[in-house]
Amino acid sequence: MPQKRNTFSGSIGFVLAAAGSAVGLGNIWRFPYLAARDGGGTFLLIYIILAVTFGFTLLITEVAIGRRSQQGPLTAYRFFNKNWAFLGVFSFIVPAIIYPYYCVIGGWVLKYFITYLTFDSAGTVESSFFTGFITGQWEPIIYTMIFATMCFYVVYSGVEKGIEKFSKIVMPLLVIQVIIISIYSLTISHTDENGVTRTGLQGAMIYLIPNFDGMTLTRFLQITMDATSQLFYSLSIAMGIMVAYGSYMKRSVNLGQAIDRIEICDTAIALLAGMMVIPAVYVFMGTEGMGAGPGLIFVALPKIFNSLGAIGPFMGLAFFLLVLFAATTSAVSILEACVAGVMDAFHWGRAKSVKVLSSVGIIASIIVSLGYNVLYFEYTLPNGATAQILDIFDYVSNNLLMPFVAICTCILIGWVTKPHLLIGEMRLNGYKFRRKGVYIVMLKYIVPILLSVLLLGAFGVF
Repeated sequence: MPQKRNTFSGSIGFVLAAAGSAVGLGNIWRFPYLAARDGGGTFLLIYIILAVTFGFTLLITEVAIGRRSQQGPLTAYRFFNKNWAFLGVFSFIVPAIIYPYYCVIGGWVLKYFITYLTFDSAGTVESSFFTGFITGQWEPIIYTMIFATMCFYVVYSGVEKGIEKFSKIVMPLLVIQVIIISIYSLTISHTDENGVTRTGLQGAMIYLIPNFDGMTLTRFLQITMDATSQLFYSLSIAMGIMVAYGSYMKRSVNLGQAIDRIEICDTAIALLAGMMVIPAVYVFMGTEGMGAGPGLIFVALPKIFNSLGAIGPFMGLAFFLLVLFAATTSAVSILEACVAGVMDAFHWGRAKSVKVLSSVGIIASIIVSLGYNVLYFEYTLPNGATAQILDIFDYVSNNLLMPFVAICTCILIGWVTKPHLLIGEMRLNGYKFRRKGVYIVMLKYIVPILLSVLLLGAFGVF
């Protein structure tokens, strides 16, 4: 029998849960290293422009699809056109691929948090610490399973009593931590062995002020593609998450107003995350350190915390607690997207859905974790990067499937069913849809074209 649909208690519950999903590892882990690698202010400017156009278009579309259909991602698209049921399948596959490796990364974060909590952080400054940990056979699996169990408990508890309650506690704490660490990052300074003194404010200027010196068309396109790719993670779009959360939104909630709040909250946290990390990296490692890539928070930042003297271990503890909060809110929303899809498609209860999907997710997470030791191999991706299992999962989901899902969503709503169907949903409860014209143009033309270019780049065409 179909289960009675859970709902968020109201607008605040929805906004905090959705923002908790959006403000996850994508913002705290991925955004800073992309911003650092892509020239700071230049990346920032492009990202903000895309957030209020490209990101807003996909975010409000997916939430409206969920609320209009009252279905999870696996069956929501079929509600609009039966011939497009395949899109629901792909919307389910994306979070199903992401969840296992998110749990693995969450396990890494948990390991660092425990290390700082037990005042054993001295070893984290060694270059071999991170590599030694992830290449170990059992320890990464244990931390991954602990992290996955935390996510299981939250999702098992339900929408209002689990996800919403968890988000209402964690999100304010996360915001406070980000603000405090960001302010502290601006106050630090360091004189290197050559007598050169660098300050956090100088690092902030590099982060905030665009620099187009020597900018080529190829470089501009690469930064734009990075910013576009980041928006998928930052706003949790094309993962089925916002469709699921939209289906839990009461019709009395002003949808457009809620989306505006999510967009503002997510973008602000992303900017503060960069402010938290990039000035500190610049102070202690210069502009060279800003190219550290994905290992920035696991390799570069522990060295910075160690350089801060007595306060360093406490800053490290606060930082990794923050990242742990972010990782958990992300993973919870990804698992919930899968659970919502299964509950609607097969009419399973929440308990059965969560147990089955969590079990499958843990098995897949173990395989991903073993990819750094007993199942280690190297595979060259179409973009030239060398990959292991985790990298392949990330590449397939983020570079291939998510753009494909987003393009198909734009075609379905923009051309097949026509935008007016969802615009009416957005205007419920008095929302003045001032960006209607921009929304329609973005949905029908600009977003599909931009994503098609992104997809071509993922296949190594340029």
